[in-house]
Amino acid sequence: MRVLLLLLLVVYLAMPVDAQTVLTGEVEYNSDSARQELLATPQKQIYPNLLSIRLKDEDYYENITTLLKGNIELKDRILAKFSDESYAVMYKNDENHVWYYNPSGELTHYEIKTQKNYPYKSYKYNTNKELVNMSLRVSKSETFIYTPSGKLIAHWIKNNGYDEKGNLVMTRKYFE
Repeated sequence: MRVLLLLLLVVYLAMPVDAQTVLTGEVEYNSDSARQELLATPQKQIYPNLLSIRLKDEDYYENITTLLKGNIELKDRILAKFSDESYAVMYKNDENHVWYYNPSGELTHYEIKTQKNYPYKSYKYNTNKELVNMSLRVSKSETFIYTPSGKLIAHWIKNNGYDEKGNLVMTRKYFE
């Protein structure tokens, strides 16, 4: 009997491991852990000369025309249009910065992302270089946004933004 058990153990241990097996893991956040993550990270500032170059949208007419046609992507940049007629521009050669403009093409805010892959942090500033909000983008469909002092503005899950208690406070159009 012992020999049979020993033989089965040896055969089991000698079997090849499936090389196709891949271990994956995800980091899950709640409003407290996301807040702690953001507050623990030093905020980045932008180079003053880069800010001065972007004070006026140099591609204003092309960007507005593209957005009016319902498009959001050009060869070198991605656009976003907001309900107040403002818009944002992210250049593909500099995906760590997003530039926010009023309807006249004047810079109102800029955002600095810590990286391109999820999860990443971003910090949004006004043109006086004052922090307006900070966010932790967990995935394409989930984002936590906080005030500079760490108060939750919204926890976005796809179309819906929730407050600290889980109450629906905002909605948006979300595209897969």
